Order: sequence, then C-alpha cells, then structure tokens
Amino acid sequence: MAELVALQGDITRQPVDAIVNAANTSLLGGGGVDGAIHRAAGPELLAACRKLHGCSTGDAKATPGFQLPAKWVFHAVGPVWYGGDRDEDGLLASCYRRCLELAREHEVRSLAFPAISTGVYSFPPDRAARIAVDTVRKHVDHSGVETVNFVCFDRRTFDIYNKLLAAPAHPAEV
Repeated sequence: MAELVALQGDITRQPVDAIVNAANTSLLGGGGVDGAIHRAAGPELLAACRKLHGCSTGDAKATPGFQLPAKWVFHAVGPVWYGGDRDEDGLLASCYRRCLELAREHEVRSLAFPAISTGVYSFPPDRAARIAVDTVRKHVDHSGVETVNFVCFDRRTFDIYNKLLAAPAHPAEV
C-alpha cells in the first residue's frame, strides 16, 4: 500500500519523480499552480507542451520536468465547477486516475498532486479533496507509486487533506 501524505508548501520544490500540474486545455501555461510550474521548469516546458497540442478535460499528458527537481510533469486538466451537473466529479476523478496511469507508464515511484480545479476553476475544496483521496486510494496500488504527496498551497486545504488521510478508507473504496 502506498503512503499518502498531506503537505503544505510549493509543489515546484517537491523532491519526487513526478509532479502534477493543474493545467488548462491549451497546456501553454496560466496562473496559479500552472504558472508557477512553467516558471520553475523554464522555457523548455512551454516548448514541450506546444508539441502536445493541448489536452482534454479529465485527461493528462506528460512532459519532462526540465529545471524542476521532478523528472516528470503530468499536466492534468481538471473541470471548471458549474454546480455539479456537468460531470465535474467524474472528470476530476479521471484526472487523478490518468496521472496514476502515466506514473505506471513512466515508472514513477513518488508523485505530488496539487488540489486540482480548486483555484480559478472554483471546484469546492472539500469535495475535490474527497474525490482526490478516494480516487488515489482506489487506484494507486496498480500504478507502482509508493508515495503520494498532496501538496496544499494554504493551511485550509492542508487541514482538509490531513483530516481525510487520517480517516480509514471506506471498504467500498478499496
């Protein structure tokens, strides 16, 4: 069973095999986590992302990490929150599953996720965290990942993840 940990900090400084970028569909950079990752990785990341020709919501694509401590960046496109009637939950869960699939493909043993879609995409943080933790718990054992860090930008998000990770998994989730 993989170790799942909540951390408060900067995802661009995580000493892991891969970090997840909360990207937009263009993959060409933006604000928040996306902008921070692009700045920290250097201009090579933008050039690599251009070659990917975008990404659909709910999917993820991989690039090298370039100047980041992480070898890989998995660019996951989370859904914009429209109230929950446009399959936002399913699309968000798909981001986490797809990143774990990419981890298996790239032999990643340690992986760091941000709180995908909770910034400018307005996904409710409590709901997003529950989906993230439940999805990772359900699928991580098939990925080869040994350590998953949920890297939280602020204390409120950290507290949400820390509480969820302290609770045992529900039998239906394992």
